[in-house]
Amino acid sequence: MAGPIPDLEERATRCARRLCAADRVLLASHIDADGLTSAAIAAKALERAGIPFETVFEKQLDADAIAAIAATDYDTVYFTDFGSGQLDIIGDHEDAGDFTPVIADHHQPATIDGDGEPSRADTEYHLNPLLFGIDGAAELSGAGASYVLARALADVADGSDAAVAADGSGVDTAPARSDNRDLAALAVVGAVGDMQASGGELHGANAKIVDEGVDAGVLETGKDLALYGKQTRPLPKLLEYATDVHIPGISNDERGALRFLDGLDLELKRDGEWRRWSGLTNEEKRTVASALVKRAVSSGVPPKKIDQLVGTAYVLSEEPVGTELRDASEFSTLLNATARYERADVGLGVCLGDRGAALERARTLLCDHRRNLSEGIDLVTREGVTEETNVQWFHAGDRIRETIVGIVAGMAMGNEGISRSKPIVAFAEKSESELKVSARGTHGLVRRGLDLSAVMSEASRAVEGDGGGHDVAAGATVPKGKETEFIERVDEIVGEQLS
Repeated sequence: MAGPIPDLEERATRCARRLCAADRVLLASHIDADGLTSAAIAAKALERAGIPFETVFEKQLDADAIAAIAATDYDTVYFTDFGSGQLDIIGDHEDAGDFTPVIADHHQPATIDGDGEPSRADTEYHLNPLLFGIDGAAELSGAGASYVLARALADVADGSDAAVAADGSGVDTAPARSDNRDLAALAVVGAVGDMQASGGELHGANAKIVDEGVDAGVLETGKDLALYGKQTRPLPKLLEYATDVHIPGISNDERGALRFLDGLDLELKRDGEWRRWSGLTNEEKRTVASALVKRAVSSGVPPKKIDQLVGTAYVLSEEPVGTELRDASEFSTLLNATARYERADVGLGVCLGDRGAALERARTLLCDHRRNLSEGIDLVTREGVTEETNVQWFHAGDRIRETIVGIVAGMAMGNEGISRSKPIVAFAEKSESELKVSARGTHGLVRRGLDLSAVMSEASRAVEGDGGGHDVAAGATVPKGKETEFIERVDEIVGEQLS
């Protein structure tokens, strides 16, 4: 990683000192898995530092949401997993004396206003990896930024400022001095949920956080099948639904997956029930994995795709085997199923350790979430997308919730008639006058120059909307009736980036 990384620690310490100086704090966070884990890390750190706080969640941090926050009687507001893209609006409230902002975010900071002029460049207590040479889309998530600040807060609260990493990683490698190192597990869940495990593993500052989690005894890592559902899905469903690497005769083929497993000389059922991957011995796992690779080779799956069958597993070692909370990927999906259905409080409760009512409610929401995703993907695949020169898009109207349309778009890529060689843009109704736009790409397109954050920001401003996000995934809000003009601008910008 390039850049003056030690400054990240210095900025975190500055932010931590400001939080410690506050009588009480309003904690405001985003609603996705990264936002929920960011909030949970911040909440734990504030609680341990003895700082009173209240938590609020927002689907989108727009001018109205910030005005509502300013109307509260909190002098200090701690923004996690958003805030960087709204520096200009937040700065206006700061200048007016409404509140002092502390921001731990990883999204692209706002630097240009609607007239193309430079906007407020920064605020004093702004912790964002992008300011210090770290890629916020691939190397440190919002939860990771919140974690770095949590470590600094523990040090400031007990009277010792955080040491700067001697190796330039931006993550302290000195012996653990505070309990906040155990929050590394939540930071990893946030990073995985934010799709930062490119190439099957976490990189950069995220990898340093993984190391700290392992040292703290809250994480275990190792090479494993890179399939979703290893903790909770029965083996046939694990293989049937494993579609990132399509294996003919197994993927999306219930009978084919059953035939494949029946052909293995293993005890795959106990007491009449299919076993789960998490319950297999290491030798049994090797047998299944070897057979799966052989089938992929014999079916003509390209070697690069076969390599994707194996990745790094991130296991939360303190959680029970066979539960959604044991695997970082499944944990993040569970969290996405809460706040996207207006129950951020449930997801936060699970992150903070509620294994009773909150977890039970989250599991119910997850069942509904999976059904809605499946129906949404079926809808998009059945009706298809509209192809432009450089992008593809669909308009879901009110048939897919605006809070999940981006997930649907990303999961639909690669299905019949939906290419992975072009970014996909999805519209869904947000209100009577506005549309939610979600855009998804691939890491391969990003390597070619795609930056959907810039695309959504520029194209939305052209139609009097607002947008931003990451290079591989971004979103916007645009007025109804502006879809054609918006897509034309998106197609033009993407073409320029990929040319």
